[in-house]
Amino acid sequence: MPTAIAVTSSDLVLPPHDRQTPPAVVQPLESLESSLTGMHALIEQHGYVIALYPASAPRDVTRRLHAVRSVLESDRIAVLGLDLPPLGLALLAQQLRQLSVCDFSPGVLASSARLLAHYIYSGALLNSVARLDRIPVSLRSHAKSWVPGAQFAVLATPRPQLVRVGQEELTGPEFGTRMLVAPGLLPTDWLTGTLAPAWRVQGVATVPLPADSARWWGTGKVAEFAAGLHDVSVLYQLVSSVRREECHWCGLELIGDRCGFCSAPLPPTSSQELPRAAARAASPVRALPRGAT
Repeated sequence: MPTAIAVTSSDLVLPPHDRQTPPAVVQPLESLESSLTGMHALIEQHGYVIALYPASAPRDVTRRLHAVRSVLESDRIAVLGLDLPPLGLALLAQQLRQLSVCDFSPGVLASSARLLAHYIYSGALLNSVARLDRIPVSLRSHAKSWVPGAQFAVLATPRPQLVRVGQEELTGPEFGTRMLVAPGLLPTDWLTGTLAPAWRVQGVATVPLPADSARWWGTGKVAEFAAGLHDVSVLYQLVSSVRREECHWCGLELIGDRCGFCSAPLPPTSSQELPRAAARAASPVRALPRGAT
């Protein structure tokens, strides 16, 4: 069975792209007891569980996740907090679900979450930024938000940006993406008719607005969007292109600089390896010209 992917609420579970994409599960549940029972069943069925939660999640949610991992004394549960807006987190969970049926080990799959998050362009269309505190907002933008009819396009990741709709443009991805649009109390005409064509997205899908979006963006008058890689072959190539290491603490494979399951950082180069690394860095060998073998 593939590694199970868990999210903190059912509205973060996006529809699968195809029949091969497994569903996500919700963790934690309403009580600690039900959460323990559910998580134990997931481990028994899938072997490993990757639980995602937004960094903005209420503390009782994150405490219960960590309590479940602690009570079960299991090293097969990865609890990952990510600084993504709700729809961006839902998209990341969908990508991990797609990759879970590939031949990646649980450690590589968990540590790939941070990598994939860098390729998700998530933001929102807002009518006010007066209560937006998750990205930098200038005093001038705050003042403009009081102008009747003003609308703002905000990009939270990968690089924060705030523009006035009709006056500036959001910086989009330089690779092919599919855009998810979640309409709230604002219409999505600008997102689907202006932003999507400007970013040359390869498709637009409408999904329900996550319940936590209004709190995350500081207003109920919001339409959220997220654009990211959607082809599983491209996702696979991206993750498989990164060098794999072995966690010195739990022994699982990882990519990047930190284990997704035990959170142990990749140790620095040992003293015996430093001279060899320095020699390689000083080597006069140059890269082959394009097309050479």
